[in-house]
Amino acid sequence: MTTFTSSIGINKPIQAVYNFLADFNNHQKLMPENIQEWVSTTDEASFSIQNMAKLSLKIDSRTPDQEIIIIPAAKPPFDLELKWSISNNNDHTEVLFTIEAELSMMMKMLASGPLQKLADHETQSLSEILS
Repeated sequence: MTTFTSSIGINKPIQAVYNFLADFNNHQKLMPENIQEWVSTTDEASFSIQNMAKLSLKIDSRTPDQEIIIIPAAKPPFDLELKWSISNNNDHTEVLFTIEAELSMMMKMLASGPLQKLADHETQSLSEILS
């Protein structure tokens, strides 16, 4: 598995951050501009990545005020897990977003940059929305 991470501190209570992330409808606001055809419910989302692939994801588990794990709802081009981990740090909430992907050597060369950019974009967008 190849792992991509991005972390950020947010000046909001942990419950506010968790409640935002626990609803998949909010995740569209975190996505970059090349995400199209977004359709979501509280638990699932499907979308296409411009000129690339169509993905369907679902929230696999929620641990209140701690963690949200997202997995593919349909067979993806490669095995994938997304995880939001949140923790309380005195006056703010620490957020760690992790993307784990099973990538072949060729896919790693092609996808590593975009997947890291995605991780960074989502945490930055979360910070902007909740600040």
